[in-house]
Amino acid sequence: MSVFASLFEHFADLFQPLFGSASTAAAIVLFTALVRLALHPLARAAARGQKARVRLAPEMAELRTRHAKNPERLQKEVLALHKRENVSPLAGCLPSVLQLPAFFLLFHLFSGERLAGHSLFAAPLGGHWSEALAHGGPFGPAGLVYVALFAVVAAVATFTYRRAKRDASLTEAVPGPAAAGVARVLPLLSYGTLITVAVVPLAAALYVVTSTLWTAVERAFLYRDVKRGAKPHTSSGSSPDTYPDAQAATAR
Repeated sequence: MSVFASLFEHFADLFQPLFGSASTAAAIVLFTALVRLALHPLARAAARGQKARVRLAPEMAELRTRHAKNPERLQKEVLALHKRENVSPLAGCLPSVLQLPAFFLLFHLFSGERLAGHSLFAAPLGGHWSEALAHGGPFGPAGLVYVALFAVVAAVATFTYRRAKRDASLTEAVPGPAAAGVARVLPLLSYGTLITVAVVPLAAALYVVTSTLWTAVERAFLYRDVKRGAKPHTSSGSSPDTYPDAQAATAR
């Protein structure tokens, strides 16, 4: 912990001429960006898996129709299809799971005394929203920092919610009655970040907000060509036309 505390202090010193008292907050944003940059290859792999599931959606529908009365056989066929196409339903979870050490690192660093004196404007980086409410209310000097963070999170969550609903309509990776319920609830989880920002120290909240914003931009870039109407994968070994635009180009 002392090593990482020293690292953040050095980063803060580097940003001091540009950001003044908010230099430590800028160091947190840089740290978050470096973590997400290191995890970007996993995000690209998850995007490839998502596109593969979109491509396989017609085959998934065919399997559900064929084995509607035999759930065990359906599960085996789905797993075999995923294995054949090298698709993992869990691939998209890896970037989030691997961020947990960085999140807890910031949580512990700014919950201690060594970095307790750093702040983002009037809000201490080791403080909480409840403390800001107790000292000035929601629109006090510290409360306004949280208002800005909540506004960013709400905007990103709405964007993520709309994309998640669209993605859920493109592919059905989990067969069975539970799939519909999961598809309805999963997009709403993006709003859970609001609760996280409200209860963790401001430093950890800043990490979460930066990471959430990075995820939204990253997904918009990586999933920009995922469209409806994917063709099923062909078994001939040739590369199929995955999207309607490619099909039209081939026809012309």
